[in-house]
Amino acid sequence: MHPIRTLLLGAAVCAIAVATAQAAPAAKASAKGAGGAGAIFAKPSPLFLQAPQFDKIKDSDFLPAIYAAMARQKAEIEKIANSPAAPTFQNTIVAMERSGQMLDRVTNVFSALTGANTNDTLDKIDAETSPKLAAHHDAIYLNPKLFARVKAVHDKRAALHLDAESAQLLQVTYDEFRRSGANLSEADKTRLKALNEQLSSLSTAFQQKLLAAAKDGALVVDDKAKLAGLSDEEVSAAARAAEARGLKGKWVIGLQNTTQQPLLQDLSDRATREQLFDAGWTRAERGDKNDTRETVATLANLRAEKAKLLGYPDYAAYVLNDQMARTPEAVQQFIGQLAPAARTRSDAEAAEIQAMVEQGGEHFQLKPWDWARYSERVRKAKYDLSDDETKPYFELDRVLRDGVFYAANQLYGITFKPRTDIPTYVPDMKVFEVHDKDGSVLGLMYFDYFKRDNKSGGAWMSNFVGQSKLLGTKPVVFNVANFTKPAAGQPALISFDDVTTMFHEFGHALHGLFAAQEYPTLSGTNVARDFVEFPSQFNENWALDPKVLHHYAVHYKTGQPIPDALVAKIKKASKYGSGYAMGELIAAAELDMQWHVLGADAPKQDVDAYETKALKAGGVDYANVPPRYRTSYFLHIWSNGYAAGYYAYLWTQMLADDSFAWFEQHGGLTRENGERFRKLILSKGHTEDYGPMFRAFYGKDPDIGPMLVHRGLAGAN
Repeated sequence: MHPIRTLLLGAAVCAIAVATAQAAPAAKASAKGAGGAGAIFAKPSPLFLQAPQFDKIKDSDFLPAIYAAMARQKAEIEKIANSPAAPTFQNTIVAMERSGQMLDRVTNVFSALTGANTNDTLDKIDAETSPKLAAHHDAIYLNPKLFARVKAVHDKRAALHLDAESAQLLQVTYDEFRRSGANLSEADKTRLKALNEQLSSLSTAFQQKLLAAAKDGALVVDDKAKLAGLSDEEVSAAARAAEARGLKGKWVIGLQNTTQQPLLQDLSDRATREQLFDAGWTRAERGDKNDTRETVATLANLRAEKAKLLGYPDYAAYVLNDQMARTPEAVQQFIGQLAPAARTRSDAEAAEIQAMVEQGGEHFQLKPWDWARYSERVRKAKYDLSDDETKPYFELDRVLRDGVFYAANQLYGITFKPRTDIPTYVPDMKVFEVHDKDGSVLGLMYFDYFKRDNKSGGAWMSNFVGQSKLLGTKPVVFNVANFTKPAAGQPALISFDDVTTMFHEFGHALHGLFAAQEYPTLSGTNVARDFVEFPSQFNENWALDPKVLHHYAVHYKTGQPIPDALVAKIKKASKYGSGYAMGELIAAAELDMQWHVLGADAPKQDVDAYETKALKAGGVDYANVPPRYRTSYFLHIWSNGYAAGYYAYLWTQMLADDSFAWFEQHGGLTRENGERFRKLILSKGHTEDYGPMFRAFYGKDPDIGPMLVHRGLAGAN
């Protein structure tokens, strides 16, 4: 049974608990009835590797299926808890692992759609079922009879002589009960259940408000002249976006879920840049129904109360207890090693950019909405490089086939076969059957790359079907991104940042595809937040590997490979802007931590005032480098499972950079090195503790040195 299901977002990722309430008898009967709504999830899909039947699944299936699945798992759990047989590893722990399979099937698909292709119906179902799923989780982990059986097995673990993976499952299961409040008094359990339902409802409300706020907050432009600097295709895309909203004769620039917006780099009209920046900056702070500030302030207080109830000083201490970092103090020490270097580098970058502004005959003080445009000018002046020069060499399908897939083949021997017979939830998705080095089927892989108004911002990976030898399932994995869709008949040319995103998310996919676990709870990406980003950030490195780059970077018109001189410029420029890039991540991580070290006795915070105070207290109130996410649109921490965990992106950069340094010292891109990384990291899931697992590969504890160099915070820029 999965206590946690992962969903990876952003150039980075996040895990969503789809933990699981009492099902309505009518809904249960409806889904179980032959041909009834929701019945499509009652049994495993008959498609290849149990791929979802998107050609048959209807919105009306989800509500009855979720209720029926909860009822089914409730009966399975009651049977385990009330068994007259003495508790054993098989009849208790393994039996729990077998439970909830229908719930996994429906929630895996449902969470994928609410993240990537939602609508009003799905949003309403999400709002209704979210607190019930939280209550269902509590009904399992606060069941005294069930916990008594789990504890009985755990207490005699030394005499069971379990294999290593089984022993790990037993410990993880016991810890999940303990962390879920199984040892609390009945009164405290009642309060905890209420808290969990409130938290679940508020997290869902936040996600829905933010999606609506981002859509409503898009910048509407009524004068084409204000779009000066954009390419013809970008202007056309803005016109199409406006027309889709019934705003013919206008132009719409949509918002991505970060502080900086991509088109700020190209817009020459400074007033338009400021308007676009402000549209994103204030998207969820407009005093309307989509304003998220009251929601997040309440979430912070309720999380602090929950932590106190469970015996922790604050929510960060509760979350970090089972992470690789272990304590908030360790995280703050880690951030403290990075923050000064990022400030020094970003200050130097700002001085260069301000000088560029003056040299161009313009006279204004650099602001965040100017940074991307003039930073790009500095980069071009220093390295003679622009996206316009590189994009023709990065055609999306070729990057995927001859870059992402090619690197995986060279490292791990895996191959990819297109499948056009597998249904998808939108027409432009691509599906591939993945084969292992011996030709056997490894899994199935979907790609949903193009931006839509009903898709959450960022990029992520998750599973439609998780891997488990116990359940006889192989991984069915998907990657999602938000690239601009080209006009019909035009190639999808992307930036090198987008290329890096493709490699990043596919690193997560490899972690899922190489899963080789007996038990679903320990499988694949079901690992700690500060470990799950490690494989993805590591995989980014192959985008610039000479062998890989020359294989995929081919001019879409001429077919000529990317010139060596241009490659040299890309590499030379790759660390430029590291002060800003690291600064915005560090500021966001600190903001996250400061919200989650609030104690239960802290009053409800004024969100704007606390954000300013938190950044200053952490020494990350960088000039002109705002946090990558503000409190009011910080989806990762308020809805997608990264509360007190956003530091994980930085922590796992350290792990990834250490590992890539090891590769460089041992011959780089070779099958031997790839097999070692697969064996010791990618195929392990959570079958071992993270520190020993990493040391087995790296040879020692992680250290920050390679990260400072690789991320451009030490050495020459």
